[in-house]
Amino acid sequence: MMMTLGMMVFMRQTLPYQGMQHNVDYRWPTNNRIGQRATAQFLGPGDEKITLSGLLLPEVTGGKISVASLKALADLGRAWPLIGGDGTIFGMYVIEDINTNSAEFFSDGSARRIEFTVNLLRVDESLTAMFGDLKKQANDLLGQSGNLSSSLQTVVGSLSSQVGGLFS
Repeated sequence: MMMTLGMMVFMRQTLPYQGMQHNVDYRWPTNNRIGQRATAQFLGPGDEKITLSGLLLPEVTGGKISVASLKALADLGRAWPLIGGDGTIFGMYVIEDINTNSAEFFSDGSARRIEFTVNLLRVDESLTAMFGDLKKQANDLLGQSGNLSSSLQTVVGSLSSQVGGLFS
């Protein structure tokens, strides 16, 4: 697996991309001043976009079905988590557009070669906003596991007393 966007897995059999461009804008508006250079103020990050581009050879890799699957995902109009094959969490992304260019056709008119470009736009505020406070989640899980442990001990104790009663 190279990457996943929601339920779409990018890999050799589906949509193997050969290029990935990651662009992050930062907002620096300026205010003009008389007799001086304009002053700039940092307002924070702006748009974050990822462009995936590649070449499909349907005899070897994914084809029009893979592109159609990606279009179906885009048609839902939702944001999807984008996660790299190495575990990198990029954030929540929407599909802005999908471009395909077909060439070198079989006798039935299907393409032997499909070039594609997918433009993604990040729409979450930050990974913290997406996942919440990870420390709080970890503490909650630890608390739940402690409760589960004591519940299991009670069940095991109850079962062992019932089994022991069967053989007395």
